[in-house]
Amino acid sequence: MRRLITPGKAARASNILSCGVLLLALTCFNAGTATADALPSWRDTATRQSIEQFVAEVTDAEHAHYVTPADRIAVFDNDGTLWAEQPVYFQLFFVLDRLRQLAPQNPQWKTQEPFKAALSGDMNALAQTGMHGIMELLMATHADQSRAEFAAAVKAWTESARHPTTGKRYTEMVYQPMLELLDYLRANEFKVYIVSGGGIEFMRVFAEAVYGVIPEQVIGSSIKTQYVVTDGQPTLQRLPEMNFVDDKEGKPVAINQHIGRRPLVAFGNSDGDFQMLEWTTAGAGPRLGALVHHTDAEREWAYDRDSHIGKLVRGLDEAEQRGWLLVDMKNDWSQVFPSHTPSN
Repeated sequence: MRRLITPGKAARASNILSCGVLLLALTCFNAGTATADALPSWRDTATRQSIEQFVAEVTDAEHAHYVTPADRIAVFDNDGTLWAEQPVYFQLFFVLDRLRQLAPQNPQWKTQEPFKAALSGDMNALAQTGMHGIMELLMATHADQSRAEFAAAVKAWTESARHPTTGKRYTEMVYQPMLELLDYLRANEFKVYIVSGGGIEFMRVFAEAVYGVIPEQVIGSSIKTQYVVTDGQPTLQRLPEMNFVDDKEGKPVAINQHIGRRPLVAFGNSDGDFQMLEWTTAGAGPRLGALVHHTDAEREWAYDRDSHIGKLVRGLDEAEQRGWLLVDMKNDWSQVFPSHTPSN
């Protein structure tokens, strides 16, 4: 039987239809705005366009370059890629601050190198002790304690310590454009990992709060750990011996051990990341490799070939022929550090 629509009902139906059209229009507008604002601290340069085009292609089920979500793996170096690294790696600042805290319990350090140089702030003398000296300092501050004790010390440091040049907390010296990129990739069903030469247990303390990267997706250098039961209480005890160095050739090895898939995306900033980008982009199908190039002496630091920290020579020379992006910090980023304080 034919239904009759009265004038009143017709008006209400018209209003509902109009509201539906308006709601649809607003939804489409908001979706477009969200897409446009996904990387607000990235200027509209060829670099940003390349990143967005890559992500659009590998997430479009109709595109020839489509990649299933399970294989959308993105790996990021930490020092110099996600947060700053000058004038020395931030974990070394933690080592030096921790030494000062522990010095009263170790009076022999006043006359014993490399501790004497570190406590007096004599970086030249410390440099002369070489890698052996650095390793001594590392073990004195990172080992012979439980995993929980070490994590507590790192957490207290990140909440109180300040960078000697900027006066900022170290977790405030993360790069805003990279935070946006991490969120952008996750929104497009990428699984994001940190793969860094820094200590795995050091980074796991703050990585989730600062970067949104959960502990099991943090990969780094490690010292040996032993399971110990004392007075019926099980603990993980950190030993004064290196277990794995996650740098250079070690990064692809660690990726294979921890992830078991070749990444689709890799971001680094130095020649220590070269092999990670090389391994990533050697895979079949579409791949994205990128190096953050520190070109902004005004807002951060400008360095590459001659730097003792984050040296970039081979990557700079070979990026173009390998199809890797060079992210020009000065020209590609409208903002470097967050305007607010990241939680940690």
